[in-house]
Amino acid sequence: MTTSAVVVWDLAPGNELIIDGSEWTVEAFEPQVGKVVLVPVDGSSWHTSVQELMHHPGCRQPTRTRRDLPAASRGRQPKAMTDLTPEKQRLTLLRLAHLNEVETGYLSGDPLLAGPAEPRPQYDPELTTLTQRRQAKAEELRLAAVENPDQAAVLGLKRAGYRTLIRWDMDRRRFGPVGLADDRWLREATGRRISLAVREALFAVRAETLHRSKLSAKDRERLIHQYVRETFGPDEPVPSYTTLRTVWKEWFGSSGARQRYLRSAARAQEVATGRHVVVHRPGQVVALDTTILPVKVRENVFGHPVSVHLTLALDVYTHSIVAFRLTLVSDTSVDVAMVLRDVMMPLPMRPDWGEDMEWAYPGVPATLVAEFAGHKVAGLPFFAPETITADHGSVYKNHHLIEVQRVIGANIRPSRVLRPTDKQAVERAFGAIQSLLFRILPGYQGVDVADRGVAPEGDAVLTVAEMEHLVATWIVKVWQERRFGAYTPSWDPAGDHSPNSLFAASMAQGGFALQIPRPELYYQLLPTHRVMIHGKRGVKIKNLWYDGNALDPYRFMPSGRGGVAKNKYVFHRDPRDPCLVFFQDPRTHDWHTLRWTGLPEEGEVPAFSDARVREVMREVRSRGLAPKSDAELLPLLLELIGGHIPVEQWPTRLTRGRRVEHAREVAQAAAAAADRPPGATSTAVGRRTTADDTANVVPLKWRERARQGQTAVDDERRRRREDAVPERPAPPPALGQRLRERSLLALPDEDEYEATEGEA
Repeated sequence: MTTSAVVVWDLAPGNELIIDGSEWTVEAFEPQVGKVVLVPVDGSSWHTSVQELMHHPGCRQPTRTRRDLPAASRGRQPKAMTDLTPEKQRLTLLRLAHLNEVETGYLSGDPLLAGPAEPRPQYDPELTTLTQRRQAKAEELRLAAVENPDQAAVLGLKRAGYRTLIRWDMDRRRFGPVGLADDRWLREATGRRISLAVREALFAVRAETLHRSKLSAKDRERLIHQYVRETFGPDEPVPSYTTLRTVWKEWFGSSGARQRYLRSAARAQEVATGRHVVVHRPGQVVALDTTILPVKVRENVFGHPVSVHLTLALDVYTHSIVAFRLTLVSDTSVDVAMVLRDVMMPLPMRPDWGEDMEWAYPGVPATLVAEFAGHKVAGLPFFAPETITADHGSVYKNHHLIEVQRVIGANIRPSRVLRPTDKQAVERAFGAIQSLLFRILPGYQGVDVADRGVAPEGDAVLTVAEMEHLVATWIVKVWQERRFGAYTPSWDPAGDHSPNSLFAASMAQGGFALQIPRPELYYQLLPTHRVMIHGKRGVKIKNLWYDGNALDPYRFMPSGRGGVAKNKYVFHRDPRDPCLVFFQDPRTHDWHTLRWTGLPEEGEVPAFSDARVREVMREVRSRGLAPKSDAELLPLLLELIGGHIPVEQWPTRLTRGRRVEHAREVAQAAAAAADRPPGATSTAVGRRTTADDTANVVPLKWRERARQGQTAVDDERRRRREDAVPERPAPPPALGQRLRERSLLALPDEDEYEATEGEA
């Protein structure tokens, strides 16, 4: 039956039809009554009529059985000129030139592009008919094949006659120039035919080898032979080793990877959904990663060259670096929590930054943002992140980060194994910063030991604080204004955008939520400890005792909490600075700071800031000295801080390793003090801690700190006893001394006896 003048349906049994996207096979056809029985791939048969099939809107014949299509297009996508090899394309264009000369008399097909001596007399349209021109072309091709048979065979024109020219002309009109191509040039690439038994064996061996140690291709071939022989019998044919190895590579990929990575990739493939997330707004996905800074810097205490860790938070949509941190030690969960807090808070303007670096995004005035933040805000996006993508480090897999994501309302998701696209944006950002900034800084270490300079440690001139200020300035002034390359948005692929312009465009499209977290967020992001309050000594956390006036109403009162932490109170502690813990009043919900009882009283130890230390080190270097002993630094410190500090209390008498360790702890304490809200007290002399403050107590190990805490308690008890009794009391008499004095039977001592006789 036919539905048009072109398409002819063949309803013979065994042929296929496509009905509503499903394949049906003709089981029986009765043309005398117009009945058809169709069978699906799985299911019951369908008895219908030819009339219903003709008027069904979703019924069509599959391309692989349509006779009106060329053989190269049946069951496949239509053939095109790009499918041909360059040699076959030239041959097709040569056939097209012959047809153009037959049709118009010109090889190009256009009289305006006529060549020399065109048109030739036998092909002149004004003197000959189309039939005469076709006969002349057939005779020309026959004579050319006789004169040069090898060339005619190569060009495919050896047997081109009158009917061939007609067929070529019809195919050209229907399919274009590719209709002149021989279907044998685009024959079906069947590949290697694998039987069902061998296919089952391949997948079975694949599943088995994933759990075993690494095997070679020859070992896998033997397992395939074993599986086929034991399952299907010895008569089942198995392809050769070369075929099995090639098919294995086509189906499962190369086996050059490590066995553990092959297993992880297979597990990822099992749970893959086939869908991908389209990021279309700022804050939807923030990529977080940490790497070692490729530039040697000098720590802020002693000036030794050290390596620091750089943590970046990159917004995947705008590619804005919304937060970063430099730490002397590997980042911890607290550092990650503070980075996420920085993402949510506006970046304050620094004294040496100009107006060109101030907030300038249209839609939200800078004065409004400054009024909410309490200070001038730099031109860097800030928002509440929705999803944070991180790597599989232990710092991102702990209970503290689970509590952090609950507090900020975000989801921290680890990137998929062997899926570099999950964090490729932040990895590219590390490479871009290295090529644009770090390579030109003194102290750059290079990407390899062989490419490293003579002494990158000696070339280091920037301190950690100066490097942090340089990176912050570069991000706001350079990175945010840098033109995109391949990261233009999907709605404007040909546009010219930067992170700032893309963020401004997103604000115009979806608006901007001006939400700045409260200062109390710092306390909520710290790790928690649930302990009991001792009536006299306070609370004990990590072998250290903390006390303060805020605990007075609750010293002899249980908290009333149930569950695991029954009758215990919750305290928040910053691991970077163990001198303080924070307590939220259960009644007023105000936050209070508790000091470590092992600390000396405020005012006994003079405090100095990082700026003072930098000034000391700069003066030392200018005088040609090195901070090797306390004796060399003592005069300078006396001049600069105007106080007297015993040499035994100076941390510079430590070894090189202890110096670096001390500098790391000081940097952590300074970072904790910078993150602390303005209302929190510090360990300094009755003043508010700023980002430039340095801890004034030498950090100790945990055992030493616990021992010092116990010693401080004993010293306090001794001081109270000495205040109560100013003079040392006389020792009590020996046991029985008073009884011997009053007894009548007691004999006098020899001295007393001699004295009595003398008197007598």
